[in-house]
Amino acid sequence: MQTIPIFYACDDAFVKYTIVSLSSMIKNASTEYNYKVYVLNTNITEDMKNRLSALQNDNFEVIFADVNAYLDSVEKELPIRHYYSATTYYRLFISEMYPEYDKAIYIDSDTIVLGDISKLYNTDIGDFYMAGCREQAMEQVDVYGTYCEKVVGVDRHAFFNAGMMLINCRQFREKQILKNFLKTLDLYNFIVTQDEDYLNYLCKDHVYWLDQRWNTELTDGLEYPYDYRDACILHYIMVNKPWHYHECRGADIFWSYAEKTSVHDMLKAELDAYTDAERERDAASAKNLYQMAINETNREDNFQNQLKKNKTQYRVQLEEKIAQYEREGKFDQDVEDDPPSRTIMPDEIDYLRKSPIAKLKTKIAHEKAKMFLKTILDKKVMIIKDIKGIENWQKLQSGAIITCNHFNAFDSFAIQEAYHATKKWPKQKFYRVIKEGNYTSFPGFFGELMRHFYTLPLSSNLKTMVKFTEATNTLLQKGNYILFYPEQAMWWNYRKPRPVKPGAYKFAVKNNVPVLPCFITMRDSDILGEDLRKSIKGFDVDENFIPNGYFVQEYTIHVGEPIYPRKDLNYKENLEYMAKENFDAWKEIYEREYQTKLKY
Repeated sequence: MQTIPIFYACDDAFVKYTIVSLSSMIKNASTEYNYKVYVLNTNITEDMKNRLSALQNDNFEVIFADVNAYLDSVEKELPIRHYYSATTYYRLFISEMYPEYDKAIYIDSDTIVLGDISKLYNTDIGDFYMAGCREQAMEQVDVYGTYCEKVVGVDRHAFFNAGMMLINCRQFREKQILKNFLKTLDLYNFIVTQDEDYLNYLCKDHVYWLDQRWNTELTDGLEYPYDYRDACILHYIMVNKPWHYHECRGADIFWSYAEKTSVHDMLKAELDAYTDAERERDAASAKNLYQMAINETNREDNFQNQLKKNKTQYRVQLEEKIAQYEREGKFDQDVEDDPPSRTIMPDEIDYLRKSPIAKLKTKIAHEKAKMFLKTILDKKVMIIKDIKGIENWQKLQSGAIITCNHFNAFDSFAIQEAYHATKKWPKQKFYRVIKEGNYTSFPGFFGELMRHFYTLPLSSNLKTMVKFTEATNTLLQKGNYILFYPEQAMWWNYRKPRPVKPGAYKFAVKNNVPVLPCFITMRDSDILGEDLRKSIKGFDVDENFIPNGYFVQEYTIHVGEPIYPRKDLNYKENLEYMAKENFDAWKEIYEREYQTKLKY
């Protein structure tokens, strides 16, 4: 039978809660698996070890792992002993202590497991570092959510509770999470949720989100869209402990399992002996934690403020401006200054590349662009992790408007790579609409691409725009693809879809061709901008393209189902219909891939 490794971390004072948690797990687990339950500890008495070991059966084996032995073995390599007096940090050692495991479950002792733990373990989490559930205190309490974002640097809706983790041990080892934790520990002392803060910072963008029922946190003030009795795991967080409070959410469920264990009388005695003074201390502790989050957020030298000092300040200012524009609803406003521009006159541009010179320049630019795309992919200036839904592009039988979210100067090259994957070249070509200033003002290599690499520049001259419109119609009718950015403005590394403008859809309706909605999602790689620049020689990139203090993004390109004009709708209705369908397709991809609701 398959073996499932499960880890608790506790000391002698907390092991009695481990006994109750494990009892509930055993009762509800499938008997089709073997379970090795490791108890990471430093000082559990023989009596408590015997009580916990008594829970073993044909499927469950309990193993006590003395963390002191591991600390001794790595002390020279990792001088960490003085950091780790608290058992809460032990979960960080699992992947290194047990290299035989590719995946393991960590669970806190203040839990009741109502679901089949094997179902959790068998979740396919791919190459995510771990799987977990969102920390509801961060999502539902604004002070804590603000702390997440302003101090830890993780969105409040993407912050996990570390009391239950399905750990991808292989990825923890490959990405050196423990080593990076120690480096971060030297940089900053997180004091609000301690190791949970470090883990969220280190695993940002690499968390597979589980159904919240796998870590339902019970404490006053938190609410769920389901009855907590339907949870797979109940987690008694903060001061909400059934062994301290008679009136405690989920207390009856806890005691229904506790009463069948050898520590029931101990727990009842603890409950009866808990004093009002101790409860007042709990209340003061909760208030202190709340105030601590406020204080950390307001610190001028908090973690994120320290990191900002090492970031390219131009990009920091852009992020702040984007946040401001989002609050104000200015979704189509530029946040970066356009290059100085002049008007493109109708006699200076050959949109259809009919002349021999235009054809030659286009051919040369195409070859250079291919080499450039290969270079930025090889050197990881741009990282494309996956292309999903390419069959939606491959099945097109006509020309099409391609739409994409606009967040980087290189995102059109990402769509170019998706186009290459369709194998439509050279019969059906790929064009992109660009701004006037991009065509007229870029110098050197990039200017050459802007002017000759299948671009369709807009113009402030009315007659030139007539030529643009005629050329666009012709290209679509001949079966080519034209990339539009219906959000209009580029917002650097902005992950949400923004409202769309109607221009692209006018061409789709007029030419009776589909819109193919593409949306690029991204996550942090483990490559820092300054590290990448140091590793690149002979490649002309600067801080503007690869900024200090920021990780290079890994892209996943999502190609949605084509959206066709409807015969039962008039021109205006079709514009509204196609724009709405496009945005809805983007929104669906965003919410599915980031596993969060779209909120501005």
